Amino acid sequence: MRILAAGDHFVGTGLLADAVRAEIGAGHEFSELTLPWPVEPFGPVANVHEASGTEEQVIEALAGAEVAVTQMAPFTKQVFAAAPGLKLVSVCRGGPVNVDLAAATEAGVAVTYAPGRNAGAAAEFAVGMILAAMRRISTSSAELLGGTWRGDYYAYDQTGLELDGTTVGLVGYGAIGARVAKVLVAFGAKVLVSDPFADPARISADRAELVELDDLLRRSFVVSLHARLTEETRHLIDAAKLALLPEGAVLVNTARGGLLDYSPLPEALRTGRLGALALDVYDVEPPPADWALRDAPNVIATPHLAGASRQTAERAASIVAAEVGRYARGEALANLANPEVLRP
Repeated sequence: MRILAAGDHFVGTGLLADAVRAEIGAGHEFSELTLPWPVEPFGPVANVHEASGTEEQVIEALAGAEVAVTQMAPFTKQVFAAAPGLKLVSVCRGGPVNVDLAAATEAGVAVTYAPGRNAGAAAEFAVGMILAAMRRISTSSAELLGGTWRGDYYAYDQTGLELDGTTVGLVGYGAIGARVAKVLVAFGAKVLVSDPFADPARISADRAELVELDDLLRRSFVVSLHARLTEETRHLIDAAKLALLPEGAVLVNTARGGLLDYSPLPEALRTGRLGALALDVYDVEPPPADWALRDAPNVIATPHLAGASRQTAERAASIVAAEVGRYARGEALANLANPEVLRP
């Protein structure tokens, strides 16, 4: 069997190839391709989103391959048309957004993905962002390093709030949201959840409360976004939804930039309607030089790092390798994104 390992500078090509070799043993041929992400930002390639590299690079590297493992390589209709022997693409991401699923199915190629690969890293990061925003950790550090001692932050009306006793709303309750909830409950927070697809029994067992989105926004001093980006969730939090938040509330987004309508945020921060904003994802990445939030108060901004841990990269490689092992042994695939490919 010939296998393409198309890695990048996070989930490395060697890491992918070694994980697959450990799973299926020797006797297989490998071709390798290293894509430029994250040294260069990802973006759309043809009709797929969040990909790195070019169709031409992938087509050349795929020559004769039956299986491909990757994180960012674009698998488009043109790529599938040029690789008639391809049977499996295993993507080590939470969703195969770099794959044209319809084209894959038409070509008879199974596509798998890696749910939960970065759940621990992303959950830790989200909690860190919540704490940083609530207690002015990042902003006060930047001010101190810039020569300003903000003793006034100890004044009663300027102090932050503890998580203990604070109501925190989580929008989305997948692998990451559920981990965040457990940590917040351990801190003593009251956790509300809005997710139409979540299991109410699971949420109750996690000592959280399932509510409608508008109710969550009205009741939560902190709101953290953990939903997937779909046509239904794009700009889920817009000006009208922001207006439901309590005065001075904290908003955190470590999920997907498109969940937020960014246009009302600068004014909401300047008026104090929004007390703090913590972002790891953006509608345009990286944000442009004239980004309106650059000079808005109480903003924490990090460059899409929530899932960036060594364990995430290692776990991602292990998950896709396990799928290659199942394929090689003729077993059912665990995380098949296009099950219709199996129908006669």
